[in-house]
Amino acid sequence: MRERFSVRLITTSALAVAGALALWTAPDIQAQAGARERTIFVSAVDSQGEPVNGLDLEDFIITEDGRTREVLRVSRAIEPMDIALLADNSQAAASLVGPLRDALRDFVNRMADDHRIALIALADRPKVLVDYTTNRMRLEEGIQQLFSMRSSGMTLLDAIFEVSTGVRQRDATRAVIVPVITTGVEFSNRYGLDVVDAIQQAGASLQALVMGRSDFGSVPARERAVVLDAGTRETGGRHVMLQTSSAVRPALQKLARQLSSQYKVVHSRPQSLIPPESTEVTSRRSDVAMSGTPMRGQAGD
Repeated sequence: MRERFSVRLITTSALAVAGALALWTAPDIQAQAGARERTIFVSAVDSQGEPVNGLDLEDFIITEDGRTREVLRVSRAIEPMDIALLADNSQAAASLVGPLRDALRDFVNRMADDHRIALIALADRPKVLVDYTTNRMRLEEGIQQLFSMRSSGMTLLDAIFEVSTGVRQRDATRAVIVPVITTGVEFSNRYGLDVVDAIQQAGASLQALVMGRSDFGSVPARERAVVLDAGTRETGGRHVMLQTSSAVRPALQKLARQLSSQYKVVHSRPQSLIPPESTEVTSRRSDVAMSGTPMRGQAGD
């Protein structure tokens, strides 16, 4: 049975902090006996979404099915990531593609030296423009191939499902799926919860940047909304709404800063035949919001 990792973006209230402190001061020593270590990669941000550096072990609260776990170690996350960039080049993205190309170049220039990046176009059907690589020249060539396709719709759900399936075969410790899309016509015929499950099975986080108002006018659009909501929330990601195409570049730059500033948090879990259904990471500080994704490939998951 695979653990369902439910991570919420929470700014901890004073009451929640007090309750968590009460739990922390009286840990179940017997439950911790024979515990094994689990690792979560955590993003900690302020009210503006900017990374918060310099946090210590006592700043993190980890709970599994509502039970507080002992945080053992906290360090900067330096493990390489596999990052799948999903670019909307459907007809609805005609005004987005130009600014998106510039934004992707900035993102690649910052991230490609240390992490493997793939580029997938979404118009009509998912198309891999560049497979996972650290080669910035190859990624630049792929970015130059992004053009809006007339009379085309988007295949976001198909792309996320296929990318997630591929990620399961890869050996990266961290994996991130980053759709940059509009709310144009969705051509995929998948159930949103099936796509969310595929992301969780892959051990990836979904970080979605969406330009335009939410669309619930069709079944595919509603299924897409399920993925953008539950898929980001349940995998330690974020769903960011953008008002204009000019906001894409700073949003991707902020995401790069967030991913580059993650913490590696190791906590204990008592021996059990049944893994927890949910794990949450929150902060003891009221001015810090946290979200996290478990390390891929942990034995027993």
